[in-house]
Amino acid sequence: MRLDNRSDYQLRCVNFEKNPLKFSQGSVLISTGLTKVICTATVEEKIPNFLAGTGKGWITAEYSMLPGSTSPRVPRDNQKKGRSQEISRLIGRSLRASIDLRGLGEVTITIDCDVIQADGGTRTASITGGFVALNLAVKQMLDSGSLDAFPTVTPIAATSVGIFGDKVLVDLCYEEDSKADADFNMVMASDGGIVEIQGSAEGSRFSRKLVDQVLDAGIEAISKLFELQIKALE
Repeated sequence: MRLDNRSDYQLRCVNFEKNPLKFSQGSVLISTGLTKVICTATVEEKIPNFLAGTGKGWITAEYSMLPGSTSPRVPRDNQKKGRSQEISRLIGRSLRASIDLRGLGEVTITIDCDVIQADGGTRTASITGGFVALNLAVKQMLDSGSLDAFPTVTPIAATSVGIFGDKVLVDLCYEEDSKADADFNMVMASDGGIVEIQGSAEGSRFSRKLVDQVLDAGIEAISKLFELQIKALE
């Protein structure tokens, strides 16, 4: 049995609290089990130099863990280095795959993902919650008249998957993740397209057959996240 009595392919309880913050164009507090991440979307009328004159917008992301999000305390992160930078880039890539950037006009939307409590799956929760925050910001742009039409959007969500011997489990908490023989992060679109798969073994190799099981488990779990995102945005 898993620590919280879930079945192998069962997600932790997922909840979205919309717009908990006043001063961003879109925000959401996503909870996945004990993991909690505040995702905010801020719109600025500027674009990177390489997009000048294209009429396209841009989406970027910054990820950080607050010092009190873990025990013992984690040092305050420098977002320009190491793990935070890698995760920030993953979130940005994932969310750019969710929307027609031409439909945004020449603006940059920054998704800030601040982990306030970490129990595994913080990067995947940031992507899943970041998509909701992004959509709230775009809706605010539409309501304010800065957009004439809502851009084409495809839901993007993510989950973690772990291998334990010959068993595959989804949405790992920290204790499970720390004991996995191999762990994966999967990012997918609701049309079935895969945005990114990250996977590595911890001391032992895994078979092609297990990789197929990982993909099946991730697809099943992420399909439920799409339903929850759509419900949150209704």
